[in-house]
Amino acid sequence: MVTVISLGGSIVAPDNVDTDFLKNFTDLIRSFIEIKPAAGQDSGRHFIFVVGGGGPARSWQSAYRKVMEDKESKNEEADWIGITATRLNAQLVKAVMSEWCSQDVVTNPMEVGPLTSHVLIAAGWKPGFSTDYIAVQLAERFGADMVINLSNIEKVYTADPKKDPTARPLDKISWAEFRSMVGDDWVPGKNVPFDPIASRHAEKIGLKVICAGGKDLENIRKILKGEDFTGTTICAKG
Repeated sequence: MVTVISLGGSIVAPDNVDTDFLKNFTDLIRSFIEIKPAAGQDSGRHFIFVVGGGGPARSWQSAYRKVMEDKESKNEEADWIGITATRLNAQLVKAVMSEWCSQDVVTNPMEVGPLTSHVLIAAGWKPGFSTDYIAVQLAERFGADMVINLSNIEKVYTADPKKDPTARPLDKISWAEFRSMVGDDWVPGKNVPFDPIASRHAEKIGLKVICAGGKDLENIRKILKGEDFTGTTICAKG
């Protein structure tokens, strides 16, 4: 069984690296990897983590735009800055999970080989989308039926709750409704629950995405066990 998790940089490194989170999250993943598979089953649970850029990406992108304020800043350059931050964070997660991860960090989902270990770590690829899109591509490549998107929000809202006091949380929403909320364009550092480019491809291939808070480890455990959880499910029909 392959589980794909888009691991938001906002929980790995909101500003600096959250070492307590990494320790506790690694222990959680260990508890699933070490479950012995039943007779006749494959080698057990496999995880693919696609790691975002978090605070470092936002800081360096902001610095770039500030320096370029009297000139024209370019989205492609800002994207490459963010991609570099994802690769640093991904290398850290790989090192923390090295006992289960023998493969190099994936930076191109179109060239990834077969899974040869329990954990595979991926990072940003190229400009034009976020790491959410990489998660969708890898879910398609390895036959996962969903992506678990862990970030600093517990649920998708009908609007930005920081700007709209009438915004309400959603347990479930269709791809059509979700995409009408987030639009179709990607801008580096765009603050949406799930990347618009990733959303378009997820809808196309019929993938389900669960958006949930990344710091609530007990809730993540429930998601991984298929139990009732707190979060928002995005799928073909809301």
